[in-house]
Amino acid sequence: MQTPRVSRIGALAALVTGLAVASPAAAQRVDWPSEQPPPPLLRRHVDFPEYQIRSLDNGLQVVYVGHHEQPAVNVRMILRAGAATDPPGQPGVASLVGQLLDQGTTTRSAQEIAGAIDSIGGALSVGTARDLGFIDVLVMKDSFDFALDLLADVARRPAFAPAEIERQRNQVLSGLQVSYDDPAYVASVVFNRLVYGFHPYGLPQAGTPRSIRTITRGDLVAFHRTHYLPNNAVLAVVGDVTAEEAFAGVERALGDWRPGPPPPAVTADNIPRPTRRLVVINRPGAVQTVIHAGHVALPRAHPDFMAFDVAIKILGGEGGNRLGSVLRTARSLTYAASADIAGRQIAGDFMAKTDTRSAATAEALRLTVDEIARLRRERVRERELRSAQDYLAGSFPITIETPNAIAAQVLEAILYGLDVDEIEYFPERINAVNVRDIERVAQAWLRPANLSMVLVGDASVFLRDLPGVGFDRIEVIPLSELDLTAADLRRPSRFRR
Repeated sequence: MQTPRVSRIGALAALVTGLAVASPAAAQRVDWPSEQPPPPLLRRHVDFPEYQIRSLDNGLQVVYVGHHEQPAVNVRMILRAGAATDPPGQPGVASLVGQLLDQGTTTRSAQEIAGAIDSIGGALSVGTARDLGFIDVLVMKDSFDFALDLLADVARRPAFAPAEIERQRNQVLSGLQVSYDDPAYVASVVFNRLVYGFHPYGLPQAGTPRSIRTITRGDLVAFHRTHYLPNNAVLAVVGDVTAEEAFAGVERALGDWRPGPPPPAVTADNIPRPTRRLVVINRPGAVQTVIHAGHVALPRAHPDFMAFDVAIKILGGEGGNRLGSVLRTARSLTYAASADIAGRQIAGDFMAKTDTRSAATAEALRLTVDEIARLRRERVRERELRSAQDYLAGSFPITIETPNAIAAQVLEAILYGLDVDEIEYFPERINAVNVRDIERVAQAWLRPANLSMVLVGDASVFLRDLPGVGFDRIEVIPLSELDLTAADLRRPSRFRR
């Protein structure tokens, strides 16, 4: 995803959908902390603004949300054109298309696009996530028509100029080279590969060095033609315009956009069942080990998602965090330990993660797995549940403070097939979860005996300790031989250095 261009209203553009790659583990640490986490935010009443939804004749869904506190308008389009829709065997196509959207159209060069948005004090962001591609334009109210015209041009008429393709290709390859030096990134992509197998969710969003080198302009044009359609998109207009101004403007700018056959649906058919597997990516000389453990879970629209999300917050999230209490506070093994749930359109996963000094790797992994098992084995305490609920309910107002944030909430609901009306009742729905719900979803969705586990660190320091704490089936792969497209995650011998 490209860095947004921000000027006088850049503060409103803080929430931009895209990739968030964890930072590398720091150097070896001393003086391990033991303080408790801060208290949760206080709850306060939230009034979600009024909204309207209409559809154009070409199938484009349009959402209007009035927000008149500042003279600004956010126009955000999402398309079902994320990395999950990459062509088979070509990871990175969707991401590269997303990066090239604002790098020249058939009517404007990349420099002209950048100059135009800067000249009116606006911000333009484009990119892809796992389930979606997006275009986001933020302008002052008097530039609303310009924002719609620019978005229409970028969405419909990217030039895919050969020189720009090569420039972006080289940037992606350079970025991947840097990422493979980041143990947190390596742990994340290997974890996804173990959990999702060869499903598109299991392959890197940005692609692999091999796939990026083989993508052609024809591949990009074909992907855009198939997925960038009005009947495959949702557009939100949030800000200081009236509903009629919003719908009339969208009709003018995008009403003649021709629909096409719906793209092939992404399914969960080839996502493997949870299976116990421990993979060590060996980085000789590393002073810390990054640890990820988890497995496939449930999609975002599943009725159990909210209760399971609360359960995972108790395990390792804000307002709860058993992992932090054990690994950080009680044992001083880490600076941070957490767990989170990724709710996607087709499936999801939960992942517990931490990092620790190399010599403590086996102990930290054992404690992490034990806490996952305890969440399934024992009923949570009322106090733990209340702390997690207080945090989630208390932090909710922050998620709808700006036009951009409101647009993101509404579009996410539509993308995942959720009820938009339920957004403003999120605190009440969170507080309705009880300990029996947590017990039920933990029993239904947690599989401690079938965890995918990834360790990235110096195997020579901790490998001999793992059998002593119950981990005796271990795959060790040198980082230099890692190949995410191979069944055994190893580069074929003929390609090894």
